Amino acid sequence: MFTWSDREDRVAIVQMNAELRHAQLEMLSAECATDRLRLRFSPDDVARYGEQDVLRKAVASATALHDFYSYIARQVSGLNPIAPPRASCLGEEEVVAAIKHVRHYLHDQRREYRPQGAPLSEDQRIRMKPFFLLALLAEIRIVELRNQPIPEPPFYAEGKALGLTNLPELAHMASLTFEDVVLFPNRITDRRLFHALVHAVQFKVLGLERYTELFVRSFLRTGSHVSVPLEMHAFSLESRFAKDPDEPFSVEEMVRLWTNQGRY
Repeated sequence: MFTWSDREDRVAIVQMNAELRHAQLEMLSAECATDRLRLRFSPDDVARYGEQDVLRKAVASATALHDFYSYIARQVSGLNPIAPPRASCLGEEEVVAAIKHVRHYLHDQRREYRPQGAPLSEDQRIRMKPFFLLALLAEIRIVELRNQPIPEPPFYAEGKALGLTNLPELAHMASLTFEDVVLFPNRITDRRLFHALVHAVQFKVLGLERYTELFVRSFLRTGSHVSVPLEMHAFSLESRFAKDPDEPFSVEEMVRLWTNQGRY
């Protein structure tokens, strides 16, 4: 059992929590993939027509995870599983209006903050170059808010009145990407910058309108912005970068792959 009295134990605890965060992101990705499966096929269809070997492995993995984390939950007082948020019951007309509101907000924020932005530093460009096209890095503008408050979008009040919960809390975001403009409420790290640039690539590949529609519809379906495939992919690629920042890969290729496969 680890204690806080030994330096090696403290290092191990830090490593354990880093691995726990990575595992949580991977589980969110698996939950997102299962959600897409559930939307298209009933459990009876999956049980009847699914490949038996794949089903067996999937059920075994899900059962093992459930047993492991359920045991942990029983050991921690007050650690009750969070009930999954209910999907939105908005009609199509309201959904289309929500997409329009968010699209205008993203565009307006980009227009407001871009004049304040600074280009990436030479060191930042060098560190991000193995993962992003130089043309994209040249377009990016960075705004450091230095703990300045970020007001809620004007349409949040209407969304809450319609019963929407878990709206993204912008004040608690590590970064905010508005097309090619990135806001950092607090200090910039390579990992935070990488995550923000993934979203910039998604905007570039998908375009503002398609990005907004995919984000809004996924959020209304899942009830959580971290379960939106656009966000999940950014977290996944960020995790890959953090694990080995010296191993280059093309973020744009990964984004185009998910786009072509309809995974967003």
